[in-house]
Amino acid sequence: MDSSTSTLRFVKFAFLCKRVPPLGPMPNEEIDVKNLASVEKYRSYNRYFRQAAEARNKDVWWKTYRSYVEKANPEHERVDIGLPYYQPCRTKEVRKRRQVMKENKKNVELERASRLRTFKIPLDQVQETWEKTTGPFHVKRLADHYGVFRDLFPMAYFLPQVILKVCYSQDNGTHVHYGNRLTPTEAATAPQISFNAEEGSLWTLLLTCPDEHLQDNEAEYVHWLVGNIPGAAVQAGEELCHYLPPFPARGTGFHRYIYVLFKQDGPINFQENIRPSPCLSLVQRTFKTVDFYRKYQDNMTPVGLAFFQCQWDQSVTNTFHNTLNMREPVFEFIRPPVYHPPQVKYPHRQPLRYLDRYRDGKEHTYGIY
Repeated sequence: MDSSTSTLRFVKFAFLCKRVPPLGPMPNEEIDVKNLASVEKYRSYNRYFRQAAEARNKDVWWKTYRSYVEKANPEHERVDIGLPYYQPCRTKEVRKRRQVMKENKKNVELERASRLRTFKIPLDQVQETWEKTTGPFHVKRLADHYGVFRDLFPMAYFLPQVILKVCYSQDNGTHVHYGNRLTPTEAATAPQISFNAEEGSLWTLLLTCPDEHLQDNEAEYVHWLVGNIPGAAVQAGEELCHYLPPFPARGTGFHRYIYVLFKQDGPINFQENIRPSPCLSLVQRTFKTVDFYRKYQDNMTPVGLAFFQCQWDQSVTNTFHNTLNMREPVFEFIRPPVYHPPQVKYPHRQPLRYLDRYRDGKEHTYGIY
């Protein structure tokens, strides 16, 4: 290679590496970094918040990631399909909070308990306050994190304003929250459902799993469907599909099992969605929540949400064999038990722990010879 060719390549490389000037002023370009003491202080959070809002609403020449995505897909913005949320008056909340603080300061027993570190916070009141204030927003964020809206309601979401309480066992306290782990054994029978309902209202309860369909990745299996529930009495509703325990296939990891509560505007005719009882066919249990909602979207609105995660245990084998009457699909290698040759009375040239192979008792932890 001659010197002229190498010089030409170096010039091309230098030209490509040359920095292109920005198309406009950069953020905070007017700040003198060498003299930060001259920068005006905000002095208060309100002033900082006001200037930050002005900077956010100011037109700029660059594009954010969101603007690029919206340009590529104009329908990127999700639609709120839930009930409208009415923001409580901030002034009344602040006034009420100040009144409570003033009363607490006058409470001598409360002051003494705090000083002696014997004060106990009533968790029931904390739970009730959370459910009425920030609870629905926290549940929505968790549902977004676990991809619940993405898989059940594509390009849509809702604010779960009705707190749905699902309990599988009163003795063990097996409750369904928002992504906690339960075993198929714990969820073997239909749970107890409770929620706050007005007198004369009608509801629909759905339990579905978007992860366990064996043939179609976009489809679901409906595990429980009850419609026209009067008030909060789920037992008095019209059972469209009886309860089926979770059956996550072996080797497929954790599956999401999602409870969705719909509020009806009035009685709905679910004749087309009634499954035979008992419904033991997975073909008949194939389901899509978004299609079900689109069919009755003029008469029902999603308002409640709860979900848990579940993976394979021994009860799933029993569900496939005895309930669904089919072979169990397995998606992992089942290692056969370690083979040991028949024991001899006088072992020759064997390790000192030879007899441990044939010892009865607990599971061996010594390894494989």
